[in-house]
Amino acid sequence: MNRDEYAKMRSLEDHYWWFVSRRDLALRLLDQFAPPGELSILDVGCGTGAVLTELESRGQAVGLDLSHDALRYSAERGLKNLIYANAEQLPFDSESFQAVVSLDTLEHVPDHESAVKEIYRCLSPGGVFVMNVPAFAWLWGPHDVALMHQRRYTRRQVKQLLNGAGFEIQRLSYSVFFLFPAVMLRRLLDKLQRGEPQVKLPQFTRFTNGVLNALMQGETSLFLKHNLPYGSSVVCVATKPAGEKRG
Repeated sequence: MNRDEYAKMRSLEDHYWWFVSRRDLALRLLDQFAPPGELSILDVGCGTGAVLTELESRGQAVGLDLSHDALRYSAERGLKNLIYANAEQLPFDSESFQAVVSLDTLEHVPDHESAVKEIYRCLSPGGVFVMNVPAFAWLWGPHDVALMHQRRYTRRQVKQLLNGAGFEIQRLSYSVFFLFPAVMLRRLLDKLQRGEPQVKLPQFTRFTNGVLNALMQGETSLFLKHNLPYGSSVVCVATKPAGEKRG
């Protein structure tokens, strides 16, 4: 992403409904599927640090990003364990982490297969991988160009990607289900825009943003019990088989 988008992310991610709901869902899935006790956790694509801040309360958390701007914003939060590196070549020993979280990152990576294999390598046997990516290639538009996405995904493509690296799928579903018609309309209208591609996040009053947050909290509760048939993101929880041994 360009520098302006990181600044925008930092200004919004602590309260804007989309960032809040994405973070809440990922953390609840991590708590549900991760091994018990204090964890060693890697945040691949930690961005400006909101998720990493939450992960620190769950164990020893490390944030990794390929943007100096992202890492600077994370450091301004007081976060210390920050590493500048490429997801395709993770600078860690095999089996270094019990959990890996990667939210809206793999769509940026040119060789996402190598990135997923690296995440698998760095997980200990029985470790959990929580991830999400944007859904449906037909939603591609200026939003994706501005964010420097490489692709969007279906559930089937995510399953193939993770199974190909050796992961066992535990949960795989679309998310942002209730608000998908509004997101879909926004993305389709974006396709009509002229000029430099931009990320356009609608601005809401505090009350409206609170209502959207509450709606998404309800969706998260539903998600934890049922797969959702469509949505603007694909969310997956996968595990490294417990019998896997260091190569």
